[in-house]
Formats: sequence, structure tokens, C-alpha cells
Amino acid sequence: MRRFPGPLIRAVTYTRWLHLLCAAAFAFVCGMVFPGLSSPSLRDWLIIYAVPLPILVVFALVPAARRAEGLQARLMLFPGRHARVAGDGAESGISVAPSASWQDRGRTAVWLVLRLFLGLSVALATGQLMALSLELIGAAAGHPAGSLSVLPAPDAGPACALLVPLPLLALVYLVAGVGWVLTRASLRLLGPSAAERLATLEERTEQLLERNRIARELHDSIGHALTVAVVQAGAARAAGDPAFTERALDAIEETGRAALEDLERVLRVLREAERPAGSRPTLQEADRLLDSARASGAAVEVAVDGPLETVPGPVSREGYRILQEALTNVLRHCGTVPVTVALHVADRHLVLEVRNPLPAAGASGDGGTGSGLRGVRERAALLGGRARTGPLGDEWQVHVELPVG
Repeated sequence: MRRFPGPLIRAVTYTRWLHLLCAAAFAFVCGMVFPGLSSPSLRDWLIIYAVPLPILVVFALVPAARRAEGLQARLMLFPGRHARVAGDGAESGISVAPSASWQDRGRTAVWLVLRLFLGLSVALATGQLMALSLELIGAAAGHPAGSLSVLPAPDAGPACALLVPLPLLALVYLVAGVGWVLTRASLRLLGPSAAERLATLEERTEQLLERNRIARELHDSIGHALTVAVVQAGAARAAGDPAFTERALDAIEETGRAALEDLERVLRVLREAERPAGSRPTLQEADRLLDSARASGAAVEVAVDGPLETVPGPVSREGYRILQEALTNVLRHCGTVPVTVALHVADRHLVLEVRNPLPAAGASGDGGTGSGLRGVRERAALLGGRARTGPLGDEWQVHVELPVG
């Protein structure tokens, strides 16, 4: 019972009614031109239904027609939050993009024809039912039934006053039902096309990938800087040598400054929604990573085979981050142990390998389960390469192959 008065008090009923009447107004304008609205017969009304159709089909071919109809549908079929009914949701699901294909134009044409037919029918029903209510008012006052409506009216009498609201109630519920049908049809005919849904999905996927990339950037850069600072501070305290302490502080300062630069770049990406990829470090700038690891006490040996400057920018930048993560893991889990770094550039692949001895307690239990090593594998996979991490004999190995061809 609580649902019965719903259509009477919802604003959406009347905005949808107005949307239908706007479509009927165009049909009436065409009908004034031909065949005319002076005592139209049933044949004339059929012509009035048919005359606007060619004009609507031609209008549907204009790309902006879909945008115009989408905006009207959003405003009048799905009005503000105060008028929404359950199930409509916060998003109307109506596209306001211009037609981008013949399928979009075809759906727009079907929508315009459907809106015309339903709107003209509701307009005629509105006139007839309102006219019937007026005749009932006249009959209740003792006047004989007139010719305002083609619907039959009872004989004159006071009892007719009780029947006056019935045609109006019927009209409101008719409008509510037709409006519901029109709304559901709009979701199918004016809703996003397959291409638009795919573009939206790609945009959301790109946003998720960007967020993951930023998270990896922060993990690698800030994690490396903090690891170096902790190792340097601990080594300086244990050494008790002013000269070593001075070198350790210099290394902490340099690493912290580089981390701050990376953090500022990431924040700039978040603020400006840009990707200044060219400002990200590449493998040609790997010396500062190696110097930072050496300053922490690790003995780092480097072997470079091939020109690093020929490595494409995206591969070189991701390779830098992979090397950074590998060195960070060495310092974090194994301490100041000897590290061997090998970079081999071939025609089709870049091979990056980092090896270090396992600590006495055995660090293989951490293999591949941390977010850092998982990030290494994800970076390699995104570039179409592969990565292996884990113990190899009495050493821990990070072996990455990235395509450069």
C-alpha cells in the first residue's frame, strides 16, 4: 500500500511526463503543416504519427543528436538525487558523447522514433482524460455531457463529483508506467556503446596501473634510501671512526637527497596527472646506486657488456629500479657482503644479474615472498621480460631479462 501513492508524489513522474510532452510538441508542429489539426480523423492522426519520422531519422545521423538526447534524458528521466527512485542509482547510465559509429546513429534513430510514439500517445491520452474530468465536473453541476472527450461520460448528477479524480489518477499512473518504459529503453538505446565501455575500462585499468607504478616507485626509492641510512648509521656507530662517520653521513645525505627528488617527482605526477618519464633515472645513472651501496660497506663489482645508451628509455628506467631493489635487498637482508652486478646488452635483450653470498643463517626463506621481489617480477612482466629470484648454490641471485628489440 505504501507504494500506491508513490507516482503521485515523486517529482520524477512529472519530469518524465514533460519529457514525453516535448516529443509530442514536435509531432503537433508537423501536424499543423500537414495534414492539419482542424477536426482530424483517425487517418489524419496516423499521418501525424508518420510525418515526423523522416525528419527524426535524418536528425539522428548528426553526431551531436545523441549528445542532445542524452543530456535531455539525464536531466528529465534521471533528475536530481531528491527525485530518484530506488534502483536508478547515482549514475543514470546515459551517454552524452556524440555518435561515433553507424550503430550509435541507428540506436539514436530508434530512440527518437520510440520517444515520438510514446510522447504523442501520452499527449493524446492527457488531453482525453483531462477533458473527461472536465465533463464529469460539468455533469456534477447538472450540465449535460459535452463533446470535449471521445471517452464516454455518465449522465448528469451529483454522483459524478466522486468520479472526477479517477481520470486524473489514471493519467498519472499511465504517465508513470510509460515513463518507466521510456527510462529502461533509454538505458539500452542511449547508454554507452561497446566502444565507449571499452574505452572507460581501459582508462580505469590505466589508472590502476599508474597507481601500482607509483607505489612501486615509492617502495623502491624510499625503501632504498631508508635502508642505506640505517646501514650507514649502524656501521658508523660500530666503527667509532670519525673519518668513517663523516663518509657515512655524506652517503646518507646523498641518498636522502635522491630520495627526496624521486618523492617530489612522484608527487608532481599525482598533482598534475602527468608522467614526466624522461626525468626518471636510467641505467646510465646507475653509478650513484653503486656508490651508495659501496659507501654502506658492501664490496660491489660491476661488469658491463654492451652500450647502455642503446637501451630504450622505458626498459632502462625499469632496469634502474630493478637494480635499486636488488641492492636494497642485499643491504637489508645480508648486510655488507660482496655483491656482483652484471649488465649485458645484446641485440634483443638486456640481461641484469645481481649476486651476493647468502648469510650464515640462510636468507632463502624470504625468497620471492616480499613486495620488493614481487615488484621486480611485475616490472619485468610488464615489459614482456622475465625475472628469476632465489638461491643459486651458496649465493642469492636476481636474474632479469628484458626485451630491447
